[in-house]
Amino acid sequence: MRVWIAHEEGRALLGELPSGVEVEVYDGRSDYPSDPAAVDFWVPPFLAQSKVTTPLRDMTSLKAIQLLSAGAEVWVPVVPPGVALCDARGVHTGVTAEWTVGAVIASMRGFDLFARQQARHEWRVEWTTTAVGKRALIVGAGDIGGKVAEVLTALGVEVEMVARRGRPGVHPIDAVASLLPEFDIVVLILPLTDATRGLVDAKFLSHMKDGALLVNAARGPIVDTDALVAEVAAGRLRCAVDVVDPEPLPAGHPLWDLDGALITPHAGASVDGTLDRAYAPVGPQIRRFAAGEPLENVVADGY
Repeated sequence: MRVWIAHEEGRALLGELPSGVEVEVYDGRSDYPSDPAAVDFWVPPFLAQSKVTTPLRDMTSLKAIQLLSAGAEVWVPVVPPGVALCDARGVHTGVTAEWTVGAVIASMRGFDLFARQQARHEWRVEWTTTAVGKRALIVGAGDIGGKVAEVLTALGVEVEMVARRGRPGVHPIDAVASLLPEFDIVVLILPLTDATRGLVDAKFLSHMKDGALLVNAARGPIVDTDALVAEVAAGRLRCAVDVVDPEPLPAGHPLWDLDGALITPHAGASVDGTLDRAYAPVGPQIRRFAAGEPLENVVADGY
């Protein structure tokens, strides 16, 4: 059984593997380490561009892909029938929730404003708003959404959640338009699928409360960037985004210069310890595969 992983450091993170499992490193940039047609199990690099999926055409014996990230939207359309696609659900929950809550606090308390003043050596007190006592709607009720809800609640924020399907304590996505006017903070933490692409369009934004904050910790194409720029430029809404469309955001794009926009460069999980976390499920998954056991976190319907 031949396994390709994306990082040399990953070897030490796999644990003991069954005899007969051969592990090779393919980082997606160098030449193939061996014949790709003989690879059974692939752990591809973190997704930078869709071209990372190109080797699929040469992996004619591939049976399973284990991603190092939770997002699978680039893979879903191209993975051949019969190949199990597994995501890293739950692996980056803590650090992504940390970014999300941090973005809420930074934007509400004007940290971006004060950072610009610091760059000018300017000491001037500005009155800002606060998340305490506000209402937040989290669109996406998975592991990360749940953790964000937990932390915001501890800070004194009243939280409600929306998901694809409603359940006790969670509203269905169909109800989002009627809910939006009631909330000061709207957090996006849902996967990119055909159903969610462009979900946050001009109509969605128009339903949001005046002065509300939109936080995008999901995927850029979920939001219509032009519509968001129009609302933030008008001063009606604010935003804190780790993902955008297009990405990377081009120099000179109007979103860069908006006072009401806080932008980070898709850095939500770019922290120390990421490889350790990302490879935590890989070794156990390889052992399941080698033993013929069901794999975990198999992607279905884009999730």
